[in-house]
Amino acid sequence: MYRYVDAGPAPAATSEATARVMRRTRRTGTAPELAVRRALHRRGLRCLVDVAAPGTNRRRRVDVLLRGAKIALFVDGCYWHSCPEHGHLPKANREWWRVKSHGVVVRDRDTDLRLAAAGWLVVRVWEHEDPDDVAVRVTALNAARLLRPPPA
Repeated sequence: MYRYVDAGPAPAATSEATARVMRRTRRTGTAPELAVRRALHRRGLRCLVDVAAPGTNRRRRVDVLLRGAKIALFVDGCYWHSCPEHGHLPKANREWWRVKSHGVVVRDRDTDLRLAAAGWLVVRVWEHEDPDDVAVRVTALNAARLLRPPPA
């Protein structure tokens, strides 16, 4: 089981410009997430947005939820979720950000385990992935899960 490590209180921003950027950073409704949702919608999939999956912790919210097939889709940002291809640590307050980034990854894995235990299929994609490719994969998963035979 993963253990969440608290990074402690956030250090002060290194500049007013940095503080402004951090205040403007969206938690939901990001451009990559909207692009994926539009691609899913074009393929006829209707979903819930920014909700807690039934049977799970109410504080852990799913970006896109397909209730019928029980698919929980997360569109993870490369910076915040430590993408192996694009993720990087800032130079200022590096150690704090290292602990913070690790904590986010640990929380993500814990969320995945909790959702799976409640019967949800967790799909995580990176913000840099092509939205149409993501929609094709999710549409196929949705169809397969809706057609599966009921448990005996």
